[in-house]
Amino acid sequence: MKKKYCLLILTLLLVTGCNEELDCCVQPEQFTVTLNFTHHWNGLKITPQDFNELKFTNENGERLSIERLRYLVSNISLINSKNYHLIDVGENYGTSITFPELTDESYALSFRFGFSDEDNTDGTYQDLNSVSFNVPEILGGGYHFMQFDGKYVDNNNEASGFNYHTIKAVDRTDPDNLKFEDTSFEVNLGTIVVADTTEIEIKMNLAEWFKNPNTWNLNELNTVLMPNFEAQKMMRANGGSVFSLGVVN
Repeated sequence: MKKKYCLLILTLLLVTGCNEELDCCVQPEQFTVTLNFTHHWNGLKITPQDFNELKFTNENGERLSIERLRYLVSNISLINSKNYHLIDVGENYGTSITFPELTDESYALSFRFGFSDEDNTDGTYQDLNSVSFNVPEILGGGYHFMQFDGKYVDNNNEASGFNYHTIKAVDRTDPDNLKFEDTSFEVNLGTIVVADTTEIEIKMNLAEWFKNPNTWNLNELNTVLMPNFEAQKMMRANGGSVFSLGVVN
């Protein structure tokens, strides 16, 4: 009887030990998630084929076109490391960003529009240097957050250019003592559950850059906006309603 009891105990120990060993060796399933950045004008989807045509009307009633649109997002929260991505809509570059090896769990989806002061260090990013995304040293250096260029129909009914460029705001009242304000901002899109290969749409409504909370008058604010301290703060405020979560599947 004692031998049978000892044998039973030994068997249980062996089975338990094997189960623990198997459990520790099982890797969680991994998935791939793709973020698709899409671009719209109050619900009308924009593609590169829509560029260079005076087909959009802003909140101030000015007709305008898009000739170039590229912008920077950084520190997307799906991975626990610093990251940045240049999105060039006209060149159809960077509009889809893929993150492999994510596990089956919930993620708070967020990113920063532009670079924070900590990351916005002059000359650091060679890929951005090579495509002239730098900010001149006289304005503090670092990098653009967005270059949005086009034409608008001005008060003389003529097509004039605009350069809606966002950077870290700089007050040049005293050229020997520049004052800066971080005008990058975080975009929070809620919680995403990763349970399969997932595609997530992030929508940019370009019309919002011109209307909320500041109605933008292109006849007054069209070019030379980078050194305009107040204009940069206004653009940062308008950016708060630009991005939204689209289709998730």
